[in-house]
Amino acid sequence: MPASEVHISSFVVYCSPETVSDVRQFINQLDGTEIYAESEEGKFVVVMETENQGFITSAIDQINELTGVVNTALVYHQIEADIEKLDTDIHATVTTDASIG
Repeated sequence: MPASEVHISSFVVYCSPETVSDVRQFINQLDGTEIYAESEEGKFVVVMETENQGFITSAIDQINELTGVVNTALVYHQIEADIEKLDTDIHATVTTDASIG
């Protein structure tokens, strides 16, 4: 059954510098999740695309439970019902320096 809507969200993860590698590894294994930017000091900008809002809150809860994570803050959440218009590769149209400090 095709998805009727898509949830696009972004959140910021703050963790201790010594746990950056473990946190990165965990985030990278989450389905539909991409680390958009990160810093050595322990900040991550994470983008998630999913068919279910519950996956977003579940991912945030799982990240918050990791050793060394101070906080995960939801920054943006959009529900898109017309997913056909989202079938565009934004990486082909946008270039950016994704480092944060």
